[in-house]
Amino acid sequence: MEVTDNPQRQQFELRLDGQVAAIAQYRLQGDTIYFTHTEVQPGHEGQGLGSKIAKGALDNVKGRNLQVVAQCEFIAGYIAKHPEYGALLVK
Repeated sequence: MEVTDNPQRQQFELRLDGQVAAIAQYRLQGDTIYFTHTEVQPGHEGQGLGSKIAKGALDNVKGRNLQVVAQCEFIAGYIAKHPEYGALLVK
């Protein structure tokens, strides 16, 4: 289970058995990434995939030295529960 960036679709994707099971959509402007929507596909709910894609996306962003605007409530909530990602937020 790996989270990958799909820049053509402006989303991070988490795949299970080759199929997209969760997405975190974004808009990139300069060195700032705006997370706009996170979704777990039907049939994959309740498996912690939302948290896994949030962590994978934020780890990717951290490695690219981007700043985050969490317009998506799920990503905002994940950051609030995991303060190690708080430094990524635009001040």
